[in-house]
Parts: sequence; structure tokens; C-alpha cells
Amino acid sequence: MKRVMCIPNYSEGRDEEKINKIVDCFRNVSNVKLVDYQPDKDHNRLVVEVIGEPESVIKALLKSVEVAIELIDMRTHKGAHPRMGAVDVVPFIPISEVDTKDCIEYANTVASAIGDMGIPVYLYEEAATNPERKNLAKVRKGQYEGFFEKIKEDEWTPDYGPKEMNEKSGATAVAARFHLIAFNVNLNTEDEEIADKIAKKVRHIGGGLRYVKAIGLPLEEKKQVQVSMNLVNYEKTAVYQALEMVKSEAKRYGLSVVNTELIGMIPLEALIDSASYYMQIDGLSKDQVIETLLIEE
Repeated sequence: MKRVMCIPNYSEGRDEEKINKIVDCFRNVSNVKLVDYQPDKDHNRLVVEVIGEPESVIKALLKSVEVAIELIDMRTHKGAHPRMGAVDVVPFIPISEVDTKDCIEYANTVASAIGDMGIPVYLYEEAATNPERKNLAKVRKGQYEGFFEKIKEDEWTPDYGPKEMNEKSGATAVAARFHLIAFNVNLNTEDEEIADKIAKKVRHIGGGLRYVKAIGLPLEEKKQVQVSMNLVNYEKTAVYQALEMVKSEAKRYGLSVVNTELIGMIPLEALIDSASYYMQIDGLSKDQVIETLLIEE
């Protein structure tokens, strides 16, 4: 059976009533499984993960978009995480009997529908219409506040929707992509400048790990800072490699890792890879995990 994963991110992580109204769009929906949802107060962001039959997922997603743009007002939104819209990003990831080409089709279907709601939409990653838009960080640069001028530039004409910023709802980015691991490392300091410096060393654009994107963020409630990372290809840059590089860079400032955070789902292979490294198990395989055998039965 065809299965696709969709991980929409909404710019609301504090108001429980609004969060529940958005998440309700995915609850008890035929052929759609609500895997997880994670609101974050510091980021002021909600990450929802669903898996299901493509048409059913798309229908539920678009309902959630309608709810989110009614409830969220970007004119008053503040949060640590970069964002440009009420419905900030909508990536599609192939799971079973679908491929990247199919996910590009789903991305275009959703982008067109959101554009019809009066919201400018940009396609990124594998769905990007040109190489300049493949990288989400480049698309989102300037964030909500900067997009009012950015959108006027010819090179930033939206793929769908109006060529003017939606004042209330902002802009949205939609993608087809490989499974991304959102992995955060929290440090025992409140110095955001240090987190920024470490992030610049770790991320690919700064000369760091090839498949890592990273930014430094403050965690005001925890009185810590965070190196927030997206590992865009865990097969080529492992989770443990990213963690060890953050640890190494933190040492130069006399800092240590308090804990780490996993936002959303992670493939078993990525965990096996890190377990093998830290436990020094030679040839560890997922076939040695009991639960894997039970699932396959």
C-alpha cells in the first residue's frame, strides 16, 4: 500500500488550544496515522508527523492549513526558531510504494492549494524549481519580517500564490526530501554567541560536516543555549559524528553537553549506527534488535 510521511511545521508552540485545533485535523482520520506532535515554547513552533495514504494525508494537511492560518497571526509571532509563515514548512518523504517523483507531485498539489488560499509558496529540496531554492535556509533567509521586500525581487517570485507577502499568514515552503533528522544539542551556558560560533563550525556551509545544517539558539526557559541541527542525510553524516563535533567545539569554551533532543522520528538505521559507535559493537545489525523481528512477522 502507498504510504507517505508528511511533517508540517506550524508557528505556534505555546497556546495549547490552538495546538490541539491544528493537531485535531489529523486525529481519527481514515488512512492517516498521527505518529507524533511536538510543540516547543522556546521555538514557538509545532512539529506534526503523520504517515498514511497520500490523498488522505493531503486532505488532512490542507484542513490543518486552513485552521492554522485562521488561528496564527504572524504579525505578533515571536520565537527562537527561524520562520517565515504560519504554516512554515511542509515536507513530504517517501515511505512505501512511493518515490521522490511521487512526493514532488504531492508537494506541487499542496503548494498550489495553499497558493489559492492567498499565501505565497516556495518549493525546496527535491521539489525545487531551480537550484537556488533547493536549500531551505536560503529560501527562508530574511524570515517573515524580511520577506516583505524579498518577495518583490524577480528571483524570489513564488512558485505558487500571490507575489506579495501575506501579512497575517506569511509564506510557506513545501518540499519532497530524504528523511531529515532534527537533532539538537543543549549546552551549559546562556551565551548565544558561543552557540552561533559552534554551529558555524559544525555546519557544511561553514566548512563542517557535509550533510549538516546548524544554527545557535537561546533556550530562555532552560537558561541554556542550543546547537540546533538538521541532518539531511544520516547515511553519509551520522548522528554521532554531529554530536562528537559539537562536543569537541564546546570544549574550547570550557563547556559541556547537558543533553540532546530528537525532534520527531528517526530511522532505526541511524540509531544502530550510533549505538555501534558508542558501544563499539562490531557489525551491529538491525536484525539483532528483537522488536525489528517482531515487526517483520
